Amino acid sequence: MTGKERVLAALNHKEADRIPLQDSIWEATLARWRKEGFPDHQSPQDFFDFDMRFFQPDLTPRFPVKTVERTETFILQTTPFGGMRKKFLDFTSTPEIVEWSISNKEDWKKIKVRLKPDFTRVDWASGLSSFHTAREEGKFICFSAITGYDLLQYYMKSEQILLSMSEDPAWIEEMIMTFTEHIMVMCELMTQHGFTFDGAFIYNDMGYKNGLLFSPDTYMKTHYRGDKTLYTYFHSKGMKNILHSCGNVKELIPILIDTGLDCLQPLEVKAEMDIVELKKTYGDRLAFMGGIDTRLIGDPDKTKIEEEIKKTIEAAKEGGGYIYHSDHSIPTSVSFEDYQFLMDLIKKYGIYEKKEEVPQEEPPIEDSSKPTSSPSEASSKRRFSLGFRKKSKKAVPPPPQDPVKSTPEKKSRFGFFSKKKGPEQ
Repeated sequence: MTGKERVLAALNHKEADRIPLQDSIWEATLARWRKEGFPDHQSPQDFFDFDMRFFQPDLTPRFPVKTVERTETFILQTTPFGGMRKKFLDFTSTPEIVEWSISNKEDWKKIKVRLKPDFTRVDWASGLSSFHTAREEGKFICFSAITGYDLLQYYMKSEQILLSMSEDPAWIEEMIMTFTEHIMVMCELMTQHGFTFDGAFIYNDMGYKNGLLFSPDTYMKTHYRGDKTLYTYFHSKGMKNILHSCGNVKELIPILIDTGLDCLQPLEVKAEMDIVELKKTYGDRLAFMGGIDTRLIGDPDKTKIEEEIKKTIEAAKEGGGYIYHSDHSIPTSVSFEDYQFLMDLIKKYGIYEKKEEVPQEEPPIEDSSKPTSSPSEASSKRRFSLGFRKKSKKAVPPPPQDPVKSTPEKKSRFGFFSKKKGPEQ
C-alpha cells in the first residue's frame, strides 16, 4: 500500500497493511544522529519512509527579519510577525519571544491590513517540485497552517490573550476569523495552481500538562466559529482534518468532533492523554496520532519501550483509526540507535495480520421428492433469468463476509469558494 492509502485507511477507521508512520525530529537531534551514522544526504522522512508530507504558505504579516544581537548561545532577531525573539543555537529550546506586536486594537488593525492573500506567499519553485515527488511516491499530502490561540501567541503575550478571551471574546474571535479566511484563501490559491491535498494539518496548542489553557465555554466564544468554518471548507475539498494540540485537551474532544475534526495529535503521555482510554471513548468518531512516550525511547532498559509499544500500538491500531507518532517531538536524549530500535518495534507490532475467512457450512441437500411450498406460494415467487428458473439440488451458500466492517464517511459538500469535488478519499 502507499502512504496515502495507509493514512486514509486509518482516518476512515479501516485496517491497512500496517499503521501509518510519521514523526517530528528536533534539528539538534538530527545533528546528533549525523555524528552517529545517519546519512548526510537523507532526511528522516525519506530514511524511515514516513507516510506524510507537509506544505504550507507564508501566513505572516511579513515584517522584515533583522538580527539585533548574536552570541555563542543565541540570536536575537525581529520576527515576520512584527515582534522580536531569542533563538537558541542548539535548537533544544523553544524560541523566547521578548517583544510582541499587538498590545491593543489599534495595533491589530496595522497587522490585519498586512494579512492579505498573495501569490508570492508560496514557494512555487521548490515547493511544487517537492510536492510532485511526494505525490509520485504515494505520500499523504497535507496543507499545514497555524491558527487560534497558538498563532495569537506570536502577536500577543499569553496573559493578554487569556485576559482578552475573558473580557472581550468578540475581539479574539474576530482575529481568529481573519486567520481562518487567510488560511482558506491561500489553500484555494495553491490548489488552483498545481497542488492537491489529501488533508489539512492544523496547529493550535490549547492545553498544558494539567488541562486546558481556557475553558470549553471560552473556546465556544472565541474559536468554535473559526474551526467549524475551516474544517467544513477542508471537507468540501475532500480533505481530512488533523489537529496538533499539545497538553491535556480531553475536555474539548466532543466539541472538536462537532467542528469536523477527523484526527487528534500528539496525545502527550505526561499530560495524561492516554491513547488506550481515548480510543475506547472516542475511537468510533475520531482517529488518533501519537501517544508514544518520548521519555522511554532513550531509556537504556529497552524492555520499557517495548512494553509501551506493545500495549499502546496493539490497543490503538484495532479496527484502524491510528497513526504512529511520538507524543511530541524526538529530543536529543534519543540516539540514532535508540530510534532505529523504536522503528523496529513499530514495524513488529504495527502490522495488521490478515484475518482468515471462516468457511461456511453448506446446508443439507433437500429431498426433491418432498414439496417445499404450496402451489400458490410457488406461483407467487419471482422468476429471474429472462423468466426461467433453474433447478438446483443444493442451496448456494452466502458469500463470506468481509472481516473489516466500516461505515462510509459522509463528506461535507459545503465549499467556501466552490463545490468542486476534492481528491478521492
